[in-house]
Parts: sequence; structure tokens; C-alpha cells
Amino acid sequence: MHNLYLAYDLITPGQKYEAVQNRIKQLGRWYKHQYSLYYVQSSLTAEQAHNFVRGVMDTNDKLVVIEAKNACVNGVPAAELAQLQTLFKAA
Repeated sequence: MHNLYLAYDLITPGQKYEAVQNRIKQLGRWYKHQYSLYYVQSSLTAEQAHNFVRGVMDTNDKLVVIEAKNACVNGVPAAELAQLQTLFKAA
């Protein structure tokens, strides 16, 4: 399994938020950190995940996919932080 962080900017015109978010959620177990930042545990590599999500984006949109080994976070409710830590340990 791969620990992936995905961040995106959807540029006007188009801005297919629902389509992009649905694609990200299809990658595997996911957690939404911020409006355009997701953590996903996926069987796909960063490149494969990038290509999959990019398929529903406009050519002027931006997407970054980073494979992570560890992370430090704050501002996350305790129950959600525990869920996130469990995801990392399962990888």
C-alpha cells in the first residue's frame, strides 16, 4: 500500500470539484485534511494515482501527488487524528 497526499487547485473555468473529489475517494481509504488536500492509502503508485485523478481535470488545473512515509499534523480533532494514525500504521 502507498501513503499518498494529493493536493489540487481547480482553475476557472471548469472547476469540477465533485468529479475530482470522487476520483480521489476511489483511490482507497481516504482522509480530507483541508479543502483541497487529501491523504489516501492506495494500492496505486503516486504516478498511477496522478494519472487517474488527472483524467477528470481540466488542462489548466493543478495536481500534486506525494508518497509519504510519516507526517506531523495539528488542528485535527483527536478522534480523526487516531483514525489517521491507524491508516498510517496499516500501510
